[in-house]
Amino acid sequence: MALKEILLHLDAAAPAAARLDLAAGIARRSGAHLVGLHMLDLAVPIMAGDVGGGAALAGLMEEMRGEAVAEAERVQAMFEERLARDGISGEWRLLEGATVPLLAENGRYADLIILGQTDPDVPRPGGRALIEAALFETGRPVLVVPYAAAPAGPMRHALIAWNASREASRAVHDALPLLKLMERVTVLVVEPEATPDTHGQEPGADIARHLARHGLKVEVQRAVAPDISVADVILNTMAEQSADLLVMGGYGHSRLREFMLGGATRSLLGAMTAPVLMAH
Repeated sequence: MALKEILLHLDAAAPAAARLDLAAGIARRSGAHLVGLHMLDLAVPIMAGDVGGGAALAGLMEEMRGEAVAEAERVQAMFEERLARDGISGEWRLLEGATVPLLAENGRYADLIILGQTDPDVPRPGGRALIEAALFETGRPVLVVPYAAAPAGPMRHALIAWNASREASRAVHDALPLLKLMERVTVLVVEPEATPDTHGQEPGADIARHLARHGLKVEVQRAVAPDISVADVILNTMAEQSADLLVMGGYGHSRLREFMLGGATRSLLGAMTAPVLMAH
């Protein structure tokens, strides 16, 4: 399936510019329509009750709204300038309300959702819940871009964290449009067991053959590292091979409609140094 529509979440934080660079590059190379989504989530501040408190609250809310609209206009100008400069089809979408449900609702109509990694030092509406909602509530693949260092140029080498699970298979299938833009694809299998009902007799070989039939140049790497976590093995391999995209399944479970990411996924999203594409 080709990418026809990409949903890019753009907030007013500084890393949004690098996220736009990456999204614009993907849209340009794939011919996709790029939707820039900015959400105004104006939480009502808690104020001690006093005489005239209602008027003070109304004034504060008006001031907050004015600042938020000004920020939105700045981000919109950056987005539209990039579309015009690169000749990309796209649209600006400004919505007001709670960020998490708005993102989930809009994400269901895109072929790919692009979000920023959560920066623990810069709180933002939704936070990590944005990633969880995109991953578990939309049915769409999610590309998470690190806040510290987005790729400076086109992504060229993808690393697939393969464990033969349903989630990993879904992620690889959803990543095919991006994988076809790569010069290299490496399948990494960590501590594999050769069994007929999981990896087969040669771990990683089956998915490599499948990808080769799509015209991809694929290498298989197997790693056994009992003394460190799977997440650290993946991160170390990415650094050693200078991979600039990680493809993996998104693992988690739901409880009372609150989605919690699994431990390995949380670790990777916290320490990521390159974009991560996940599907569930």
